[in-house]
Amino acid sequence: MNASPFLRQQLLLVDDEEDALQELAELLEGEGFCCLLATSVKVALQQLTRHPDIALVITDLRMPEESGLALIRRLREHTSRQYLPIIVISGHAAAEDVDELRRMQVLGLFRKPIYHVRLLETLNTLFPQPILHVANL
Repeated sequence: MNASPFLRQQLLLVDDEEDALQELAELLEGEGFCCLLATSVKVALQQLTRHPDIALVITDLRMPEESGLALIRRLREHTSRQYLPIIVISGHAAAEDVDELRRMQVLGLFRKPIYHVRLLETLNTLFPQPILHVANL
């Protein structure tokens, strides 16, 4: 259940570690975001097809079948999604990964375990919370 009185953007979270995925989804849903989950690149691509209003992807870099890098490459090659903002999370990013991510214009790289405050600051800058107007009684 969403604790926030308003809904913000729809985010796609991609990570093969289901516990990490659930924890991140709970955090972001508590901030009003609607989170769709995917445990693989294949499922992530299906979610992106089904939900054209996804505003941002947060993906793990290292996953067993296909990497987050493969997902980003596919998105950057796809005309309708080539500018979709992407944040990468990883516990094991090599220097060449960082260079490749920079070339593919990802919004940020967050090391695992994720520093949630910094992630929320980034998302709040991108997607400011709507201001609720209260009528004077």
